[in-house]
Amino acid sequence: MLRQRIITAAWLAPVVLIGLFGLKGSAFALFTAFMVLLGAWEWTNLAGVSRQSQRIQLVAGAAVLMLLMWFTGAALAVWPLWCAALGWLLNLYWVTQYPNNGHQWQATARRLSMGLWVLIPCWVGFNILRESGAVWLLFVLLLVWAADIGAYFAGRRWGKRKLAPRVSPGKSWEGVVGGLVATTLLAIVFALLQSLTLGVGIGLVVVTIIVTLTSVLGDLLESMLKRYRGIKDSSQLLPGHGGVLDRIDSLTAAIPLFALLYLPVLQGQVLPL
Repeated sequence: MLRQRIITAAWLAPVVLIGLFGLKGSAFALFTAFMVLLGAWEWTNLAGVSRQSQRIQLVAGAAVLMLLMWFTGAALAVWPLWCAALGWLLNLYWVTQYPNNGHQWQATARRLSMGLWVLIPCWVGFNILRESGAVWLLFVLLLVWAADIGAYFAGRRWGKRKLAPRVSPGKSWEGVVGGLVATTLLAIVFALLQSLTLGVGIGLVVVTIIVTLTSVLGDLLESMLKRYRGIKDSSQLLPGHGGVLDRIDSLTAAIPLFALLYLPVLQGQVLPL
């Protein structure tokens, strides 16, 4: 298993880094759309769609939607991010209430709808962040990684109080605090490196805290869906690593929220509606 993980990471990491930071404009949008559509393929399984032909049709429909959004300018607009924010409030309610109120989201059609506000705004957020400059896309990626690393070590060392035992028994509140400490330090370092004003730097720290907590929710949401479906990984598309969603679940929450909350402050302007 370890050997397979290393082999997959050896070719995957360069491809992802080149795609995210070497491409711009429509090429970048196409690359990230491909990533998101792989996640959409896995989401159809999480939603309970078993027939391969139906799954292909649903993913094709998502691709058409993204194509229309690109040509109409919606792929760089703020309204999908607001849809994501509202959707993640619903996700928060369902995760914290699990397994109660499951009837509100367990129908296949509702889980598919949930995928729309999780995956499509993530793609929009990727595009907006890349247009604003690669540094802030890099920041959000580092934020998610720092949150995971901080949570892992703090959880192993001090973890006692379970965060959501019915959803993900391994996560603890101490781990969340460890993640917050790591990402707050990251935000301070970035604020200094980018020579941000005091007010904008404080804004970055505040937004970082909010986005860090939301990234945890992204992880918990996928765990809830997998637990309901009785599966360990979203797929086996990445041998040794599970599926695409297993790798980007936190990003689906962090990317759109960071773009929505911080870029207007950073750029001193309102994103186009």
